[in-house]
Parts: sequence; C-alpha cells; structure tokens
Amino acid sequence: MQGGNFSSAAEFILIGFSTFPHLQLMFFLLFLLMYLFTLLGNLLIMATVWREHSLHTPMYLFLCALSISEILYTFAVIPRMLADLLSTDHSIALRACASQMFFSFMFGFTHSFLLTVMGYDRYVAICHPLRYNMLMSPRGCACLVAWSWAGGSVIGLVVTIAIFQLTFCGSNEIHHFVCHVQALLKLACGENVSILAMGLGLVCITALLGCCLLILLSYAFIVAAILRIPSAEGRHKAFSTCVSHLTVVIEHYGFASVIYLKPKGPQSLEIDTLMGITYTVLTPFLSPIIFSLRNKELKIAMKKTFLSKL
Repeated sequence: MQGGNFSSAAEFILIGFSTFPHLQLMFFLLFLLMYLFTLLGNLLIMATVWREHSLHTPMYLFLCALSISEILYTFAVIPRMLADLLSTDHSIALRACASQMFFSFMFGFTHSFLLTVMGYDRYVAICHPLRYNMLMSPRGCACLVAWSWAGGSVIGLVVTIAIFQLTFCGSNEIHHFVCHVQALLKLACGENVSILAMGLGLVCITALLGCCLLILLSYAFIVAAILRIPSAEGRHKAFSTCVSHLTVVIEHYGFASVIYLKPKGPQSLEIDTLMGITYTVLTPFLSPIIFSLRNKELKIAMKKTFLSKL
C-alpha cells in the first residue's frame, strides 16, 4: 500500500527497516533471539525470587515489578516489529498505533519510576538501616509500586491523547518501526503542532530528569554513608548491593538521553531507526543480564534454584 495525502488518518504505514532491505532477515533473527532472551531472563528472575524465600525483601519485590514492566514493554513493541520484518504489508490501524504508543510510554515510564524507587530503597537500607523495616513495610512497598504504575499510566494517557487529537495530513508513512511521537508529529498539521511538541517534550524530559535527579541524590547520600564505614570490607559489602541497580540506571538513562536530548537537525531515516533499537531492544535485553551477573545474592539463588536440579 502506498502512502498518500489525506486529512483523517485511518491507518499508517511503518517504514521501519525497509531502508535496510538486504538485512531484514538478519535483523529478524537477531531481534527474535534478543527478545526471547529478554523474556527468559526476566522470567528466571521472577521465578527465582518467587521460589527463594531469602529474596522475599523489598529490593527483590521492586526487581520483580521491574521485570514485569520490561516484559510488557517489549511485548507492546517487538512482536509487531518482528512481524513487519517478514511482511510486505507494513500498515497499522489508527487504534493499533494509539494502543502501541500508550503501552510503550506507560511501561517505559513505569520502568523509570521503578528504578527511582529502587534507588530510594538502597538509600534507606544503607543510610537508615534501623528504620528500614518501618519505612519499607509491605504496605509501603506496594504503594510505591502502585504509584510507579499509576505515574506511567498517566504519562502514557497524556502523550497518546495529545498526539491523536491532532489532524494528520500529507503522507501517512511513519518513518520509524513503531508509532513514535516525533515521527507522528511530522505528519500532523495545524497551528498548535509545534506548541504541543514542545509541551510533550517538556513533560517527558521533566519526568526523566526528575527521576534521574532523585536517583543521583539517593546515591550522593549513599556514597557519603559508605565513606563513613570504617572497614574496607564493610564499604565493599555496602556498595556491592548497589552495583547492579546503578549499572542499569546508567544504561537506561544513557540510552534515553541519546533519544530525548539529541540535538535537533536533519538526520537520516537509517540513523533514527538504529537509534530506536537502543531503547526498544537493547536496553530490555541488557537489564536482566546485568541484574543476574552483578547481583551476587541473586546469582547464587539462581544457581541454587535451577542448576542444582540439572
């Protein structure tokens, strides 16, 4: 189906990886393996925490919530992307496009809020250990997780409603492999498009930077508390509980900054497509690997739970 001129979009066409015609099969196999590994890694983390009673703590409750958000985020984006890599029909209905945008933003920002909550958990554990059980009670942890999901849902609704109340004119070709905000804004017409784009950008960047600053503040207090520990062994033990979370935070916000803080200017479709892979495929793929390998307690529990039965 060819793109045409229209004033009321019934469907869009995802250009995506059609700019790499000779690499689509390779991309399909690579992304399929990464997607399956992402699902397997997160399911293993959840199963380990569920079966190992020593991991029934707030930190691992938040890790399970993070794994759920990653599974749902990738499910909202990657299956459709894989199907398009094998299909010649890249059209997507308006409602399907809106649904994909809502769920990708919802689960993506839920992920950011949960990383912030995990940073707060590490701050309380290291800086206020005597008050940890009171501050991180089961009810308190459930509220933090619920507010993270609620915050992600609100941002998903705000962005999706704002985008799809616009009038789309001109070509119906989305120069991306998902229903991406910036790609859709280029198809919209009207006097308020630029104002809306600035407003949505401000909302997203404020939310991401707010989470990032709270995490940085938590780690500033954590580092100060660790430096006051007299023994080197005590300092190492305290910091080792933060390594996996800190690594995922750097990875998450590093890739997010590439997307949201990149300078505006003419860029090729190929560059935008490859940059999109970082947060849709690569970040979810790396997170379970980091938590499994950099978290000693979780790694031991995984070996005990699964490898001991082989």
